[in-house]
Amino acid sequence: MQAAIRALVVVVCLLLIPVTAVLTAAAKQRFADGPNRLFSGGPLEAGELYAGPEPDWSFVADIPTIELQLMDPPRSRLIWVQEHDGKLYVWSGYMGTMVGRMWKKWPIQAERDGRAVLRIDGTRYERQLVRIESGDVLDGITGAIRAKYPSQLTRAGVEAGDSWLFEAAPR
Repeated sequence: MQAAIRALVVVVCLLLIPVTAVLTAAAKQRFADGPNRLFSGGPLEAGELYAGPEPDWSFVADIPTIELQLMDPPRSRLIWVQEHDGKLYVWSGYMGTMVGRMWKKWPIQAERDGRAVLRIDGTRYERQLVRIESGDVLDGITGAIRAKYPSQLTRAGVEAGDSWLFEAAPR
């Protein structure tokens, strides 16, 4: 019995090492300038803040992910991006599931306060995330997204609330 208890204590201690390392890395990243591949980050501070006319967003066709920071709370994450008809879009899948709603907080936060900063190739853009829930425009946007990414995003999925789509509009 004593040997079994000792073995259990050793196993628990060994399991605590990677768990502690992951939790420490996640906490540390929250204070960093931007996210990394695994963890969300703090506010986007580095990079020139864009000032000028509305950009030609077609350059994001070759960019797989961008950094997105909401103002409330001021956290950043990596996210897919798509340009369609001169406008910029971001989205979140799995919103129709309980696990998705618990895992992905940013869409709910963006719907409440859509002020955002995007950092693309080192340049920051102030934007307003505006949720799009229906309309013919969804056919073109979701088609462009499926052409760029391994996504199953459809107009019906957006209209059903399974995925949330946002235009990153000018502020």
